[in-house]
Amino acid sequence: MTTSAPAGTTTDSGIPDPAPAAQRRILRVLVASQILSGAGLAAGVSVGALLAQDMLGTTTLAGLPSALFTAGSALAAVAVGRISQARGRRPGLATGYLTGALGSAGVIAAAVLDNPVLLFIALFIYGAGSATNLQARYAGADLAAPDHRGRAVSTVLVATTLGGVVGPNLTSPTDALADSLGIPHLAGLFLLSGASYALAALVLALWLRPDPLLLARTHAAHEATSTAPGSGTSPTQEQTTAQARKGVVLGALVMVLTQLVMVAIMTMTPVHMHDHGHSTAASGLVIGVHIGAMYLPSPLTGWLADRYGRMKTAAASGVILLAAGILAAAAPADSVFLLALALALLGLGWNFGLVSGTAIITDTVPLATRAKTQGLVDVSIAVAGAAGGMASGVMVAATSYPVLALVGGILSLALLPAVAATAYRR
Repeated sequence: MTTSAPAGTTTDSGIPDPAPAAQRRILRVLVASQILSGAGLAAGVSVGALLAQDMLGTTTLAGLPSALFTAGSALAAVAVGRISQARGRRPGLATGYLTGALGSAGVIAAAVLDNPVLLFIALFIYGAGSATNLQARYAGADLAAPDHRGRAVSTVLVATTLGGVVGPNLTSPTDALADSLGIPHLAGLFLLSGASYALAALVLALWLRPDPLLLARTHAAHEATSTAPGSGTSPTQEQTTAQARKGVVLGALVMVLTQLVMVAIMTMTPVHMHDHGHSTAASGLVIGVHIGAMYLPSPLTGWLADRYGRMKTAAASGVILLAAGILAAAAPADSVFLLALALALLGLGWNFGLVSGTAIITDTVPLATRAKTQGLVDVSIAVAGAAGGMASGVMVAATSYPVLALVGGILSLALLPAVAATAYRR
């Protein structure tokens, strides 16, 4: 097998080598787009349900926006994955963000027209932005060296936090802008969302060059043709397929299970706090700590996954989620501090699972099917989140919040035997 050329050079055949310089440029572009799209995510999370409630005059269907948002996200994950597979990350991600911007415009139009049906359709389309934001983490790992993939994924993830923090803090300015334009103030954040998604698409369309997935394929094809026939260094097709299958199953299991547990406990924590007399500000603080813990530790998690291995990081995710569930169950209902600590551990466990699971799949799935497979995995993640959210309310109604938290923590331990039983190695 040929050795890699120095940064910024080409191989002997004139094919560009995916040098560190190209990877650094790609990460810079992805970080810029993620900061913008992170701000775009804020609208659906913050005011989608409130807008539906205001239009309908009842809370009966206030949960429908979240369900539609999730369904749209799942469908978009498949579409973005297929476009990326066929044409590269740049058109796939740019199309996803433009679709999210179109959904934002539809929400604004629905608010102006006071049309709930249009609102629900638009929120479904708007979900594409969320799916694309999550899919971008794969683009960060396409060209990364195997021992740097965890850090590449984490760099893209942590950039989302910056936009996610800024977005909700622009509620007042966007409300004022909406009022000046004759738009209902609750739709103001969707002005920010639409602009953010459109700018993210523009950044990717103009500057995500070279396309990381296409360049990685070119390099892989060159390496394959440069390997001496009969050298015995290349795995058979059967070995490659078996390894890919194991990687997909384990990586998907890690991310699906952590998503299910995280969403279930997170969803019911504000309800639990409200039922015990805590203010909206207190529950907002706890959720804010949780969201910070979901993304801010990403650089450390990526380093741990690269340094100590994907398997150990995935196993650590299960242990951390168990600790989160036990603490949430045992925390006195009047202790904001302990609930915040439990939710911080919950976010951290989710982060460990997402980074390690993403790296496992990127390590093992061939480039020929990578983007398509990653899109399907993200559909599973979205479905798991929706299932966790719906099941959590049912379980709390039938039992209690501490029971939900404890069951979630115990369920996360299923990661340990799954990791131990998997023959996959980095």
